[in-house]
Amino acid sequence: MSAADQERAARECAALLRLGRDVEAGLRMLELFDAVVPRVDPRAGAVVMQAMLDAQQRQDWLALADYLEYELLHLIEQAASR
Repeated sequence: MSAADQERAARECAALLRLGRDVEAGLRMLELFDAVVPRVDPRAGAVVMQAMLDAQQRQDWLALADYLEYELLHLIEQAASR
């Protein structure tokens, strides 16, 4: 999955979460994370992933959408520029 595809998938997941379609977003996030995790800086990625996991466990879908749309996109952009 290219960086552009990862960015598109992150935005789509965020949109699904904002629409209340958390199950569908969760399934897409699994695919997205499989592609993103190997490419991002391990320390920065761990911090963002932990924050996303915490939001998911709280079922705070809006916070999770924000992390996907802003923090994760930033990590993807950083990884693509390396």
